[in-house]
Amino acid sequence: MKKRIIIYLLGISTALSSCSKSFLDEDPLSIYTPDNSLQTSIQYQQATNNLYNGVRNIYMGNMNLDTYFGLYYATDFAYNATDYEPAAKLNAYKATMVPSYFIPQNIWTAYYKIITNANLIISQLNKSTQLSDADKKSFLGQALFFRAYSYNVLANLFGGVPVELNELSAPRYDYVRATREAVYQQCKKDLLQAISLLSDINQVPDGTVNKQIAQHTLTEVLISLKDYDGAITSASGVINFPGLSLVNGRFGRRANLPGDAYRDLFEYNNQNYSSGNHEGLLVIQTALNNSASVGDQTAWAVVPGLTGVRILESTTKTKMSILFNAKFVDSVSSNGIGWIRPTSHFLYDIWTPGDIRNSSYNIVRDIRISGVPATSPDYGKWYVKDGYKDKVQPADFRDTIRNFYPVIRKASPAAGDFISAAGPAVLTNVTNPFGGFLLNGASRLFIQKYMARLAETYLLRAEAYLGKGEKQKAADDINVLRSRAQATPVSMAEINMDYILDERLRELYMEEFRAVTLTRLGLLYDRDKKYNPRSGLTIEAFHNLWPIPATEITQNTGAVLEQNKGY
Repeated sequence: MKKRIIIYLLGISTALSSCSKSFLDEDPLSIYTPDNSLQTSIQYQQATNNLYNGVRNIYMGNMNLDTYFGLYYATDFAYNATDYEPAAKLNAYKATMVPSYFIPQNIWTAYYKIITNANLIISQLNKSTQLSDADKKSFLGQALFFRAYSYNVLANLFGGVPVELNELSAPRYDYVRATREAVYQQCKKDLLQAISLLSDINQVPDGTVNKQIAQHTLTEVLISLKDYDGAITSASGVINFPGLSLVNGRFGRRANLPGDAYRDLFEYNNQNYSSGNHEGLLVIQTALNNSASVGDQTAWAVVPGLTGVRILESTTKTKMSILFNAKFVDSVSSNGIGWIRPTSHFLYDIWTPGDIRNSSYNIVRDIRISGVPATSPDYGKWYVKDGYKDKVQPADFRDTIRNFYPVIRKASPAAGDFISAAGPAVLTNVTNPFGGFLLNGASRLFIQKYMARLAETYLLRAEAYLGKGEKQKAADDINVLRSRAQATPVSMAEINMDYILDERLRELYMEEFRAVTLTRLGLLYDRDKKYNPRSGLTIEAFHNLWPIPATEITQNTGAVLEQNKGY
């Protein structure tokens, strides 16, 4: 395992001296070690908070941004619009996804840090004498969940990985890879124990690991183990839990304003269980002016760089911005730079008429021109519907790749919520002629974010039913979501893995880490090759697993840490 991960652990747990004990030795009572810093409930809560923080840093993009965005793009969902021509980074998949590349290294490190901290808690709990039985159960259940969750992601991306279950007191350089199945079996063991210890979601504070998120994660693990009956049972335990339900009607802070039930799921402050949303299984918490919080960078990356879109104004024949004062407006979305550009497959191919997940409240496909003088014949026209987009010249090719494409709104607050959501801040008293306030630039939004929703549990159970060959039951589960979305029901004959993956795109776009889903299923190559116009040109079948980072192999001098085939 990577040397600096071990050093990270040793910073907590290495003994201070190797000298023999004598009466001349001082007891380092003012120096924190696991034995004296993990004793009380408050101390264990702080250590557990560190696990949540590790996950939040990953989900909010509080890490190297190329690494974070690499979990979404170079898939059937998106490509990198900043490196389109010439292709670079993961747009040039074969050239860059190699053992020395920093993206697999950073992901490996991030999840092993969570595992290291979870192992520390699990180990020390066995020695604790100051905790109540209830506290021990709670902290152990949460640590086991995070360890299993992290190993599951690593196994999905890399295949078999080293499994460490102990708190280390000295560096190890003799790791070998467990098989992928063995890693999943360890995840199963941890999750089953966690489920026996954790409380139900309606009995814990918002954002706290609970029995149902553990059952949901177990469902995915059991599918990977091809235990489809077990996966169906686990998923059904979540779906049938009386404290959970899909959001099927308008709710929350903007329920009386124009919108739809799907949009309500992503409005500011609508994610938590206490808000009346009983669909979120685990909601990652963040808040403005909280030193422990980090803002989410997703919207900034996926929203196009609209401020760069210009038209040739009809009267003066000069190029002018389509946006008033060349500023984003909160009635459309947060500001963006067009880093993660969705594929045509996502934007245009997968949708059927009436699906509210593709409504104008969720995906904005056209914008009124407000950046020209009010006397201009172009003023108030629609950029797409009135033909301006069709007139983009080859010299402005960037417009169609990075600056203008449909805007995904689910990662942004709605109009009027940007100040309370830690914005971009509203420009005081500056309104857009066609509604909304202009926004200052900012890359982070402080808004809660789902790790998982009940909707995904239905999709996992459909996947398990498909694994058993019970296509009608798989269709029934998918149609629960399609009914909520007011979309045409799917028939049993249409059900296959490609359909389920398309439905995951429709339901979970910009929520799931798409690369993790596709590597889990061994379909990254197939889907990328078929639907991604850039990385699909160079990806190879062996990329269905990411490479083991080169430094892990070279620093593991006591044993052979084998590389994945093809690298």
